[in-house]
Amino acid sequence: MTARFAHSLPWGTELIDGGARFKLWAPAQNKVSVLSENGARIPMTKTTDGWFEVTTDAVSPGDGYHFVLADGARVPDPASRAQMSDVHGMSQLVDPLSYEWQTPDWKGRPWEEAVIYELHAGTFSPEGSFDGVTRDLDRLVDMGVTAIEIMPVAQFGGDRGWGYDGVLLYAPHTAYGGPVGLKHLVDAAHERDLMIVLDVVYNHFGPDGNYLHLYAPDFFDPKRRTPWGAAIAFERKPVREFFFHNMLYWLEEFRFDGLRFDAIDHIRDASDEPLLIKMAREVRARFPDRHIHLTIEDEDNSTRLLKYDHDNRPRLFTAAWNDDWHHAMHALLTGENAGYYQDYADAPTKRIAETMVLGFGYQGEPSPYHGGRKRGESSAHLPPIAFVDFLQNHDQVGNRARGDRLTHLAPAPAVEVALTLLMLSPHIPLLFMGEEYGEKNPFYFFTDFTGDLAEAVRKGRNNEFRNNQAFAEAGAEDLIPDPNALSTFTASKLAPKTTERAQFVKRLIAARFEHIVPRLTRIGGDAGTVEALEGNAFAVSWKLADGAKLMLIANFADTQATLPLKEVGVPFFTYPDASLAQDNLPPWSVVVSISGQE
Repeated sequence: MTARFAHSLPWGTELIDGGARFKLWAPAQNKVSVLSENGARIPMTKTTDGWFEVTTDAVSPGDGYHFVLADGARVPDPASRAQMSDVHGMSQLVDPLSYEWQTPDWKGRPWEEAVIYELHAGTFSPEGSFDGVTRDLDRLVDMGVTAIEIMPVAQFGGDRGWGYDGVLLYAPHTAYGGPVGLKHLVDAAHERDLMIVLDVVYNHFGPDGNYLHLYAPDFFDPKRRTPWGAAIAFERKPVREFFFHNMLYWLEEFRFDGLRFDAIDHIRDASDEPLLIKMAREVRARFPDRHIHLTIEDEDNSTRLLKYDHDNRPRLFTAAWNDDWHHAMHALLTGENAGYYQDYADAPTKRIAETMVLGFGYQGEPSPYHGGRKRGESSAHLPPIAFVDFLQNHDQVGNRARGDRLTHLAPAPAVEVALTLLMLSPHIPLLFMGEEYGEKNPFYFFTDFTGDLAEAVRKGRNNEFRNNQAFAEAGAEDLIPDPNALSTFTASKLAPKTTERAQFVKRLIAARFEHIVPRLTRIGGDAGTVEALEGNAFAVSWKLADGAKLMLIANFADTQATLPLKEVGVPFFTYPDASLAQDNLPPWSVVVSISGQE
């Protein structure tokens, strides 16, 4: 059975009887027209509240078009479904119903089954495309991965970039394969029982190709700025609709299983119903028969969007990325104590144990990195599946001066102990592309800007690291790769896959599905306990609803450790060949067990 899906948009274009409807919010203009690629210019009618609209058959599906402003400036459609070329070129009229889906009945998978694999479409494969990702899906499925999370794909300036500088938020980048390539990738994932999640950026627009300020300056809030540019005025109805429907567009028209919302702490909205809450409520109401997973990145460690029913099903958002777990683990494994790692370097083992049982590490305590500002909210009441943990991700690798991975920063036994904790705790695990086999190639920060913008990015990157204690030497010696150099991008591509660590990760995921996943819906809030903590060794446990107890014991030292434990239970996974005889743990070891009722 095949089917076709489309989401009706209040911005941009809709195919209707009589041709196509074009709609643009341009309150700063008194005249706007549509210009087709064959030269036809169609005046638009100004309606209420700054909207311009016209229906015409002068542009056919597949054709290019621009909006033309009163001064003659030609701008792309901010809700373009596709571009003919780059962010400055013509938008393309797309018929979303032209794609025939092969998996229309796919409903997704429950969140507790998520083993997430974050990837960048441009560096994951040699060809750097959606098709390149598709060709490697079988390997990921064989590994045990159940969800791939793609870094942002909305069209940004140039052909190379992380995607967080997107400006045409409805248009999958032409460099990756455009909307058809992306739909084919989603379809292929679903054919393999694989979830697929998209990273979206709603907190700012990129610096190259954003023309909104020319015709809709009210889209932005002049009283605020984000670290990346002008802040967005989410209280205004057309602005809210732009983002609200973008969310639904990816879920309905592209059939994504979820979205990861970037840096929501920079989405400031004073509306009676904040946009993020409105979005989550709409998803829960609109897709009752699909598993839709909404995750957030939130520097503030807020819990306001994380609410669950008695079965641990989300009422709003599904989970939050847990930077605290990563930072504490990284500080322990590498000894780094600069930047935000200073908040964890005092007692990293203790902080790891606490984040495992409480969720966030900072729950209202003063943060030295933030100048003593109190950070976070209490999160112990949340179920463990409310937290996504990771040892590496695009930020934590790419925002290092040399893009170096954990493989180069910590000894192999230490990394494998950490991987065991990642995979066998009741939090949701995330792997960064290549991590499953010990990728050694770097993942750099790269862009494809030209002229003054390229020079500004290059200088900004160098200055950032010259002022960073951890990377000052690299900055002073000009060892920071030029973000705009093609070589920086190509060096970030994955190397040929190896199996040395891959089999270990595959065993971990298999153990997770046999012993952890079936119990996750039975672990609610306030279930975790730090059982013991001695030096670089600790034991943590979680109560299960049936009275059983999941326990995880780890030794992060190169010497034997002793923990005073009374009840350990029957181990179902040990690393390497750990023994608990007389409460002794070998160096770099983990024991995971279940005790009590089964």
